[in-house]
Amino acid sequence: MKKYYITTAIDYPNGLPHIGHAYEKVFADIVARYRRLRGEEVYFLTGVDQHGQKMQQTAEAEGVNVATLAKRNTRKFLALWEKLGVEFDGWAETTSDLHKACVQRILSDLHDQGQLYKKAYRGYYSVRQEQYLTEKDRDDAGNFGPEWGEVVELEEDNWYFKLSEHAAWLREAVSSGAFGIRPEFRKAEVLNALERAGDTDLCISRPKERLHWGIEIPFDPDYVTYVWFDALINYISFAGYRKEDGAPLPDFDGLWPADAQLIGKDILVPAHAIYWPCMLHAIGIPDDRMPTLLVHGWWNIRGEKMSKSLGNVVDPDQLADRFGVDALRYYLVRDIHTGKDSDFDLERLVMLFNTELANDLGNLLNRSLNMTKRFLAATIEDTPHDDEECAALRSSLEAATAAYRAAMDACDLPHALEAINSHVVHCNGFAERNKPWELAKDEAARPRLAAVLNHLCESCAHLSVLLAPVLPAAAAKIQGQLRADHLATLSLDDLRWGLLPSGHTTGKPKPVFPRIEVEEVA
Repeated sequence: MKKYYITTAIDYPNGLPHIGHAYEKVFADIVARYRRLRGEEVYFLTGVDQHGQKMQQTAEAEGVNVATLAKRNTRKFLALWEKLGVEFDGWAETTSDLHKACVQRILSDLHDQGQLYKKAYRGYYSVRQEQYLTEKDRDDAGNFGPEWGEVVELEEDNWYFKLSEHAAWLREAVSSGAFGIRPEFRKAEVLNALERAGDTDLCISRPKERLHWGIEIPFDPDYVTYVWFDALINYISFAGYRKEDGAPLPDFDGLWPADAQLIGKDILVPAHAIYWPCMLHAIGIPDDRMPTLLVHGWWNIRGEKMSKSLGNVVDPDQLADRFGVDALRYYLVRDIHTGKDSDFDLERLVMLFNTELANDLGNLLNRSLNMTKRFLAATIEDTPHDDEECAALRSSLEAATAAYRAAMDACDLPHALEAINSHVVHCNGFAERNKPWELAKDEAARPRLAAVLNHLCESCAHLSVLLAPVLPAAAAKIQGQLRADHLATLSLDDLRWGLLPSGHTTGKPKPVFPRIEVEEVA
């Protein structure tokens, strides 16, 4: 059976990880955990793209070896993913020997097939984007826009990939959905870019006299591989493509294609939606094994994209230390809809945590366990529960679980969290209407009291399972307080009424989501 394969764009460790990096990794981690909760085998790949001109320039400016710089910065990314609870199955570093070998085998194959050629080039080059520019890259005023950074004029020989030979195929693959792009509205952007690209081929080398930090072209050792051609191959090199015998990699045929390649909208065109599918087509990957791109938007500050030059970059490491990992993970996927931009708002991070987690879910767990301990000696009692109120609660749980599953299947994390919260709100309302603290005063009402508290504790058990992909540490705490560690081994299909059987003893509540005080935001 094919594994569910999710991968993120690999990060460029020429600096510190920012909030966009954290969002992408947490998103992918949640999807991977959810697919496992569905009972699927999952492979989650992420990593770092360590080559390229900017890395070489930074190392030279700092007076350090570029390999040392790459390793030093990579450790910062790894430390943050560990802090944020991001658990991946495969870690890609483009300086890895197995990746280098795969890239060189692909280059040799394409060269043998006549897909690569060498020619002289004279024109403009974007240092920031590490790519050659054409007249089509100028703006309406005839200038190269600020997105290109420093632009210099170069004259040099280089190797080219016959990208133009695959353009007609790519238009059809994008139009038909053979090469998947989600959300759907991003397809038009790609098709428009293809029209503008015309018959352009892709320069896939850089002369060593200008750039030595890269993978050597196997048939021309005076050149290294263009960083984007190198980096894109990580999605298949670390998935076992053309692996050598004994290499510690998964089975490519049991993994590929990628079910979700999670990328930011800024690297959709041309890298992931033009270069990448054409590369796959050229090496013989058929249409029915093309990956699906899942394109997300940007985190902005007051409508402006975060950037170091503007000084508005948000540090996720500091946020996790200040407000906690649960608050950060929850906010990152609760407040941005896939494919769209969102404004980062610290006050909203605090508000969402305090209302939906501390006040709503935390209060539900605390009151359910406290009253079960106080009124029923912490014991679940199985009593008839066929009255309208209890039936309505069970219907709410069923509807919330179905809505959660549908949203998570579509990688729509905000609506999945809304589904969870809808049942939490229903449960708190159920408690207020049925007043177990009043029922406890009347011995004749004990069966009714037991039914009410059974429904509240049972709901907490179900909610902990649904919440586990998003907040795994918090879900484990909830299950610990319920004394129901067996919930951690359940799949979604195992969710049915009676997770806490009659006679089950619950534990003592302790705040899982302590409120964030407003002073902390100042």
